[in-house]
Amino acid sequence: MSDFFSTLLDEFPQVRSGLWVTVQATVLGSLLALLLSFALGLAAGSRLLLVRGASRTLVEFFRGTSLYIQLFWLYYAMPQLTGYELTPILCGVVAFGLNYGAYGSEVVRGAINSVPRAQYEAAVALNMTPFHRMRKVILPQAWVQMIPSFTNLLIQLLKCTPLLWLLSAADLMTVIQTIRDRTGESLTAYLTLLAVYFVLAYALTLLMNLLERTAKRRLGLHTGGKSLLKTRSAEPAPTAGGAR
Repeated sequence: MSDFFSTLLDEFPQVRSGLWVTVQATVLGSLLALLLSFALGLAAGSRLLLVRGASRTLVEFFRGTSLYIQLFWLYYAMPQLTGYELTPILCGVVAFGLNYGAYGSEVVRGAINSVPRAQYEAAVALNMTPFHRMRKVILPQAWVQMIPSFTNLLIQLLKCTPLLWLLSAADLMTVIQTIRDRTGESLTAYLTLLAVYFVLAYALTLLMNLLERTAKRRLGLHTGGKSLLKTRSAEPAPTAGGAR
């Protein structure tokens, strides 16, 4: 154990670099997933059959195929078809974004559909355009319901970043695995990885809880400071006039 931690300290610059790669893949992948979630989720509610069909096809394809295979396809197969080779971290970001964006689109679609019909009718009665109805009335209520599910997807995405090791990316998993091979301390190495990923996941959970509390306050639902430490499931958002 002492050999592992002494080597860990000696290789701290590489460990820090690997941790930064993991954080980058998580943040960039989640941003791409969020963008695709809204694009595909809103497209699923379009009146145009072609738009709805394209959205459903993409969602089912990326939900129905393995993230493992998607990573390998982007890294090994796509260069043979297009002549362009992506870096390992970029492959990870694209694969994570596409895969979790497909799951997130269902979160967006379900949350928007859960907003009471009376809210749509009230916005129409106020002569609001479709864009303003969505931005000012529907999305603020739906967003509160999306956050708990998005939190789960974000944590899942973080836990998938060790797959970058398969592409020889210099992420945290790769660095710790190298130290483990040098010292032979498998138990200590993997316990260290468990601890680091737990800390990262819990930090993300706290940030998302803070985001959820802020979103609820904007709807007039005030929560206490202890709510940041609680694990909460999705709840119907409060609506104007107390309607559900």
